[in-house]
Order: sequence, then C-alpha cells, then structure tokens
Amino acid sequence: MFAEICQQLSNWAIPVVLFLIPVAGYLRGIKVYEAFVEGAKEGFQTAVRIMPCLVAMLVAIGIFRASGAMEACIAQLQPLLTTLGVPPDLVPMAVMRPLSGTGSLGLATEILNTHGPDSINGRIASTILASTDTTFYVLTVYFGAVGISKSRYAIIVGLTGDIVSFLASVYICKLVFF
Repeated sequence: MFAEICQQLSNWAIPVVLFLIPVAGYLRGIKVYEAFVEGAKEGFQTAVRIMPCLVAMLVAIGIFRASGAMEACIAQLQPLLTTLGVPPDLVPMAVMRPLSGTGSLGLATEILNTHGPDSINGRIASTILASTDTTFYVLTVYFGAVGISKSRYAIIVGLTGDIVSFLASVYICKLVFF
C-alpha cells in the first residue's frame, strides 16, 4: 500500500510542479516567459565562468580513476559496507558519487541493467542518486564560480551528508521494498 502511494506521488510530482510554477508567477504579475529567458541567459554566462573549474575537476577524477586509487578505496571500504548490509554492487557508487555525477550515473545504469530497475539494488541505486550529492563537484565548480577559495568545513559536512544519505538509502529501501 505504501509503495503504491509513493508510486502515485512520484507520477504526479513533476507535472504538478511544472504547472504550478508558471501559474504562481502569473498570479504574482511576473512575466513568466521573459523571466525564463533572462534566467537562461544568466545560466549560460555562469556555465562559461565555471568551465575552467569543471575541466580541472574532470582531469582530477580521470587521474584518480586511472591511477587505481578508486579501486584501492573500494577495496578498503568493501568489508565495512558489507558488514553494514550494503550490497557489494553499490560500493563503487558510494565512492564515485561524491566525485562525479556522470560517473555515478554510469554505475547506476550498470546496476539497473544488471539487476533491473525494480530490484532492491536498482531501487537503492536510484535512491542514492536522488539523496546524495556530488560534493567535490559542488566545491570545485560552484565554489570556484563565486570565488570561494577556502572551503573550511564544507568538505567534512558534504561528505558526512553523503555518507548518511547513502546509508539511509540502503536502510530505507530495504525497509520499504524488501
């Protein structure tokens, strides 16, 4: 019953939001189309500003993967995550998600192709993608775009949030769907 309610909510969530935003803008007297075009223009300018940071981050991720450091991290984390009940197929995703959204999406796609979207691993992988963030991407690109050079506690807070979200995704999916 709970899964059916969640399914219906997820089916309607995006269409309702996409309908409500322009309606709310119109009711407030905002020229919705003009605001959208102006936002798109600013988004393009931001994309041009963050490109150097993005290239640097992608090179660093490439070096991390090519050097074998990612496999070493996965090998070190595997026993702990297996003890916590994390399926072994999700361990590479736990390591990749804070680094790269595209890389973790590729790993999730592989999990979905191997196990199926309605499998427990597929559901956990999808939940992880939705509930965790690409912490190092955010720090590199967004902080770089606005000129923040000292991240202070942002790395610790971001990675802690990713770990908690990852483990909560596993626990909640096993609770709801298993």
